[in-house]
Amino acid sequence: MNNLKKVGLTALGTALVASSAQAADFSMSATSQITFAGADNGVRGNGWSMSDSITFSASGEMDNGMTVSHTIELDGGAGVGANTLSIDTGDMGKLTFVGGSSTSVMGAWDDLTPTANEEAHGVGYNGTPDGAANGSATTHNIFIYDYTVMDGLALKAGYTPSHSTGAVDGSADYGVHYTGIDGLDVYAAMGENNNAANEADLSMVMVKYTAGALSVGYQVNETDFGTGTADEDFSALGISYAVSDDLSVSINSSTIDYEASTKDDQEATAVSFSHTSGGMTISGSYGSMDNVAGTSTADNNAYELNVKFAF
Repeated sequence: MNNLKKVGLTALGTALVASSAQAADFSMSATSQITFAGADNGVRGNGWSMSDSITFSASGEMDNGMTVSHTIELDGGAGVGANTLSIDTGDMGKLTFVGGSSTSVMGAWDDLTPTANEEAHGVGYNGTPDGAANGSATTHNIFIYDYTVMDGLALKAGYTPSHSTGAVDGSADYGVHYTGIDGLDVYAAMGENNNAANEADLSMVMVKYTAGALSVGYQVNETDFGTGTADEDFSALGISYAVSDDLSVSINSSTIDYEASTKDDQEATAVSFSHTSGGMTISGSYGSMDNVAGTSTADNNAYELNVKFAF
């Protein structure tokens, strides 16, 4: 009798678990990339490197109409990369929790100027060049909210919770993306970075216009710290042209204007290309930077060539 009870309870438990599961769609994608890079004014060592990523995704619609999606990225260089859980409510927008390393709105929109491969400051110069001077708080376990107000107007918000003695307050930023005019993209965002003792106010605006194969974009970022003379103003210009369906070329430039009188403006210019054939993309950039990180004696040229396969 006891064995019969055990069999019956096991069958009932299995039925309950099966009935609570939701139908889901599963997918997997992967990329592998080989890069050869180099720069002058320093020893780079072996210029060859490899990066790879495998992404697993699952999504399904719940009984209440909401769609829940879970994505896990396995990154050969960083172990577990992006690990996200999103709840799409439809008319009320989508909330995403990012468990892996990520950035919020200002970090995602640091430099949106069109390019075929790299940003002007991102080619891989020797030294430690400053990025897009957006000061975004960066950490694990952040929240991102996306909401479509109407056709052509979308809102984006991010919240980075406090996580250490150096970031006792959370950080938030907010952005808007306008596409209401054919060919025109306008991004604007503002927020704060409480991820350090010297808190910073952040803002950015980017305008891009696309006419046929030609895209032109201009962006400005501002980072204003509460104390000291660490403020930075960033500006970038990008022009890209689609020579064909497979080949694109671009030229990009960027400047960081430092408040500190001891620093000279960091100025960078880069040309890039990208050619795609099936699942293979060959891309490259060559760039020149003056005053790396504001140092007047640090001028640098750099290049990179990538071969990427998507599966």
